[in-house]
Amino acid sequence: MQKTDTRKLTTLAIFTALIIVLQLVSALLTRFVPALPVSITLTLVPIVVGAALYGVGAGAYLGGVMGAVVWLFCVTGLDLGGAMLWNARPFFCALVCFVKGIAAGAAAGAVYRAIAPKNATAGAICAGITAPVVNTGLFVVGMFLFFQETLRAWAGETDLISYVILGLVGINFLVELVVNLILAPVIVRIINARQV
Repeated sequence: MQKTDTRKLTTLAIFTALIIVLQLVSALLTRFVPALPVSITLTLVPIVVGAALYGVGAGAYLGGVMGAVVWLFCVTGLDLGGAMLWNARPFFCALVCFVKGIAAGAAAGAVYRAIAPKNATAGAICAGITAPVVNTGLFVVGMFLFFQETLRAWAGETDLISYVILGLVGINFLVELVVNLILAPVIVRIINARQV
């Protein structure tokens, strides 16, 4: 029992550190590639793996870590778009950061747990799809609910819906989704190795 708890704590600590480093890389990438309107979330793979290994609670925890790091980057200005949201409405910025991360991790864990008993590969693929869909979907909902003025300013003369779909989340979401799909076999191998 204690060996399992120690292994879980160690694994979650490693994933926590990995999430912090990957989110920092993502924020720095956005600084040096100005064509990206918002940061690409590179942290979803460790969140999906943690959620698959240890369940919904672990996924929610790791998603919360991602949310905390994103929020911190908004507050400090490391994420320029996030800093604009923080300056406009701090409480709602924090709410969106935490809710989308926690929900993405928890949803990935729930999907994996529902599908993996029948087919582990399908479970990993579906969990890998679920995380960016939930993360991006809740970000868009949060933007429309709490930051419409900011969205309109960013969109300029562009239609708001077109801007959100094509400009704000289009490229970022596709990169996140493709990374998760490409790494799905790796996720399955990690899970299988852990279960041996």
